[in-house]
Amino acid sequence: MAYLARIEAAEVQPLAFTTAPARIVERPGFSALEWSIIRLAQIDRLWTIRPLGLLRRAWNWLSGRGNPALANERLEALRRISVLSWHFGYTIGGDDLADFLSAGFTTDQYELLVNSVRSAAAGDGWRAAPGQFA
Repeated sequence: MAYLARIEAAEVQPLAFTTAPARIVERPGFSALEWSIIRLAQIDRLWTIRPLGLLRRAWNWLSGRGNPALANERLEALRRISVLSWHFGYTIGGDDLADFLSAGFTTDQYELLVNSVRSAAAGDGWRAAPGQFA
């Protein structure tokens, strides 16, 4: 019967209280390159985020246009979510948001992106977060 066993004073160790270091919470933000991709996504059309078919590739070749997708996968995920945000705001598909998050971005960055895009689309002008590149 373990509960009847006597606890000796020598076995009891006092708890050592230490102060944990203060957790630094960083504000979400983007680099200057990422902000420029977000701003440039305003002129991109919705067809630019779809995979290019044979006809579209042929048309781009004939007209001298290149592939609108970016070579960096992380920046391409940012461009795609930015194009969708310029057109639809917060009402985008879950798969697109999952692609954005799997590229290494956070939900706080997503909220910052959409809030900045929506304020610019409403005519309030482009506003980056305080302390961010404008």
